[in-house]
Order: sequence, then C-alpha cells, then structure tokens
Amino acid sequence: MEPGPGAKLLPLLLLLQATRFTCAQADGWNGYPAVIEVTNGGPWGDWASPEMCPDGFFASGFSLKVEPPQGILGDDTALNGIRLHCVRGSVLGNTQVVDSQSGSWGEWSEPLWCRGGAYLVAFSLRVEAPTTLGDNTAANNVRFRCSDGEELQGPGLSWGDFGDWSDPCPKGVCGLQTKIQGPRGLSDDTALNDVRLFCCLS
Repeated sequence: MEPGPGAKLLPLLLLLQATRFTCAQADGWNGYPAVIEVTNGGPWGDWASPEMCPDGFFASGFSLKVEPPQGILGDDTALNGIRLHCVRGSVLGNTQVVDSQSGSWGEWSEPLWCRGGAYLVAFSLRVEAPTTLGDNTAANNVRFRCSDGEELQGPGLSWGDFGDWSDPCPKGVCGLQTKIQGPRGLSDDTALNDVRLFCCLS
C-alpha cells in the first residue's frame, strides 16, 4: 500500500522537533533551512535585506557598531549595526565580512572570535524596553554562543536587559537580517531594534 501524505511528513516533523528549531521562512531566502530569533527585539523600524556569508563559509566572529552615550541632552541610539566575520574551515586569513543595514551613528568595534575553528550558533539581545518618558535606545548589545560553548559579549552599552537565548543552529550561523529605524530628524532615534540569524548546514 502506498503511504499517505502524513507518513511522508513524519520524518521531517521528528527532525525539526529533535533539533529544537524555531523555524521561520526568511523573506526572499527560502533556500536556507532555518532562522533563529529572539523575542525581546525593539518595536521600531523595518527589516532590511538579508546578507549571507559566501557558500561554504560560516560566521566565526562578529563586530558591533555602537554609538557611545550622548549625555543628558543628547539622543542615544546605542547599538547601530552587527557584522558577521565569515570563514571557511578554521582559516582566518580568508575572511568575508557581511552586514545587513546599519544605523547612521557610532563606530565599528574590533571583531570578537570563536576559538579553534568554532562557529557562532546562538545569540541573545540586550534591549531597553520602550518608554514614553525618556530617550529610547532599543537594542544595546548582543551576546553570541560559539559551537564549543564559549560565550562572547559585544562591546555595546548597558541599558536594558539581555533576553533569552535563541535556539541554536545545528552547525553554524551563515547570515543575518537587521531591523533598523532610519534617522528621524529632531525626533527620538533608536537605530538597530532587532536581528535574526540564518543557519546553514554545509
């Protein structure tokens, strides 16, 4: 007897359950198996275009674009951008840098790297909750977990709280997509609000 449609889907459902993915189809990137996200991203801005490591490359390091504190009368934006530093294997000499859209303020930090050929596999975002009485900054910092269990915290700012970790990629991160609020003139700017990361298997 020919197995029904449900029988053909069962192995896929079991695989997804076993790997604990929070799967989402990324806009325009249906060829990639999974997207990892967090639940505490800021509410402002729009999703930019995804940017991917070259085929066969995985993110082994990252750097952040951060605006320092602007003082009592200034408009703080804190975290403005995230770059992934992609490598093939464990060779750091052949590095490709990718970033989705970034905010207008701040400077890029030096990269932080996983050790010994490990890859970035999960992340946690530090976000300041929206307020109606003060200066909103949205995302302030990010932590990454490497495939060997090491955790790397970026040189962002300290406002807000780190949320829960994303689900892990089975092998490594290979791309990202940022949610950015563009410059608002004399209104309150927040720049980077959220990020999602892409998982690749090979």
